[in-house]
Amino acid sequence: MEHIVKTPFALTLAGAALALLALAGCATPASTSSSSPPPIAAGTDAAVATTDLGTIVVDGKGMTAYFFDKDTADSGSSACTGQCAANWPAITSASATPSVTGITAKVGTITGVTGDKQLTVNGRPIYTYAGDTAAGDTNGQGVQGVWYVLSPAGDEITTKPGRSGY
Repeated sequence: MEHIVKTPFALTLAGAALALLALAGCATPASTSSSSPPPIAAGTDAAVATTDLGTIVVDGKGMTAYFFDKDTADSGSSACTGQCAANWPAITSASATPSVTGITAKVGTITGVTGDKQLTVNGRPIYTYAGDTAAGDTNGQGVQGVWYVLSPAGDEITTKPGRSGY
């Protein structure tokens, strides 16, 4: 009986397959993506960004914008004064016609508690939160049941940030 030894051919074939896989791993991808959001253009008063709550409104520095439930739309004033205003600074503009990017809601201004032009979205003043320390933070979401981030359409987002159980 004659035995044909196929082991060297099988090893050669396996080695060639591994070499092709190694070369494929060195290939440059057809497209690349950045993990950080694009910078907000200088002079922009408000824009949109993607966070753990979805696409939301942010100020010109990328800090999350919030609605205060005690404000009344189109009242022309802010209900956040004193210590509230220290903890929840108004988002302001140098212009009565704010520069915004990506916001589909009606954007305007009122005279804020400090005399600055405070931005409004759908007639409601908007604020940042002193507890947010980096762009994209949403630490103010749901605070005291009256502070909520807003969507580009000007709606309150009332969900809590997604948390993983792992």
